[in-house]
Amino acid sequence: MSGRLEIDGLVAAYDRANVLEGVSLTIEPGRITCLLGSNGSGKTTLIRSILGLTPPRAGRIVFDGTDITRLPTHKVIAAGIACIPEGRKVFPKFTVEENLKLGAYQEASDAVTQARMADIFRIFPRLQERRTQLAGTMSGGEQAMLSIGRGLMRAPKLLIIDEPSLGLSPRFVKENFAIIRDINARGITVFLVEQNVHQTLAISHYGYVLSKGKVAAKGTPAEIAESDEVREAYFS
Repeated sequence: MSGRLEIDGLVAAYDRANVLEGVSLTIEPGRITCLLGSNGSGKTTLIRSILGLTPPRAGRIVFDGTDITRLPTHKVIAAGIACIPEGRKVFPKFTVEENLKLGAYQEASDAVTQARMADIFRIFPRLQERRTQLAGTMSGGEQAMLSIGRGLMRAPKLLIIDEPSLGLSPRFVKENFAIIRDINARGITVFLVEQNVHQTLAISHYGYVLSKGKVAAKGTPAEIAESDEVREAYFS
């Protein structure tokens, strides 16, 4: 399992206005790489470009040696990239089990799907307790677990997690970040896109700061935390 993602000189836009201006970054396999940035910095556009939802105007996106810059979304997912969207976005009228099965919709083998689900239940025992419960009746923290579990059902090489702390209580935020660290320990490369600086840097191996569509800084968590330039770029 690898999961190396290289983004080189990415330019992306809506209509005529560029949102990303020559963004370059590398996500190394087996690590947690974070992307910090305030609202409007371009984080969501970068995720959409990786997933093929907002094709870039210029630049390249290479995943495990294959150029995926203009691949359709279903082929990006088939290549081994999964995304946990901002706001969790579970299917509220489906049960926990049905939500998880939807995460493995590209898997033809029912035995493989069942084995993956059993693995998810080992990671999230609470989901097993609620496997027949409608997702829309669960707490925000439980829905966050379900959303992550559904992403893992694809057995991804790279897991993109968008704003996992959004709308959660401090207790569930702490629990979620511990789960992300455990997932990475299982060998899955993680690209963590967040605004929560302290929690994110505590579990990341390397990070980037995005400001006004450009990479304002990069480095180890210690370098990012100590940089005046980063504080100015992030909080301006």
